[in-house]
Amino acid sequence: MLLIVGIMLGEAGALWSEARKHDREQELLKVGSKMRLAIGQYYKQTPGPIKQYPRSLAALLKDDRFPIPKRYLRQIYSDPMTGQKNWGVLESPSGGIMGIYSLSGGIPYKVANFRPIYKLFENKKSYGDWIFAYSPELDI
Repeated sequence: MLLIVGIMLGEAGALWSEARKHDREQELLKVGSKMRLAIGQYYKQTPGPIKQYPRSLAALLKDDRFPIPKRYLRQIYSDPMTGQKNWGVLESPSGGIMGIYSLSGGIPYKVANFRPIYKLFENKKSYGDWIFAYSPELDI
């Protein structure tokens, strides 16, 4: 009897763990999208004709390029997969941060049926391969 209860508890724990991972994955998609949109706003609102990406993620919290600073994010979100506020950053060839990605090497559950902007996430092998980048050429 005790063995059966132990097996059932083990199965319940595994199911809970899987559900929690799925929730964190969905949160990564949400948070990554917010960060990508903030990078895009920073880029598009650059004063003058030569657009710039933020030099740091902190610049999304307070953009001092204006007399009255602009805020594109209220906070730098934690990576739901690692629980840390550290993100990998994708540098623009012209300088600045054009995207972020999770530092988690975890394997995604979701491998298909992404929004068009994230079509490149399909069949990726780790969360670190999901790069949330803003590109003016792909401004969707």
